[in-house]
Amino acid sequence: MAGFERTTVGFVGGQVLAVRVAAAEIESLRKALAAGPGWHRLVCDDGTVELDLAQVAYVRVDADELRVGFGA
Repeated sequence: MAGFERTTVGFVGGQVLAVRVAAAEIESLRKALAAGPGWHRLVCDDGTVELDLAQVAYVRVDADELRVGFGA
């Protein structure tokens, strides 16, 4: 899916949520996390997730697309 990035949101307690979101959604989430606790609506490629920002431990965005085969 072009335009979406594989993103993992980790929560206090160890749970993780793996989603595919647009770059603009990732930036919006980062701004919401910087603003402090509260709730944030994350629009994913297959639905919407409401996040309690006080429970978010980390956000990981994969840098590269998956590649099949050998070589660089």
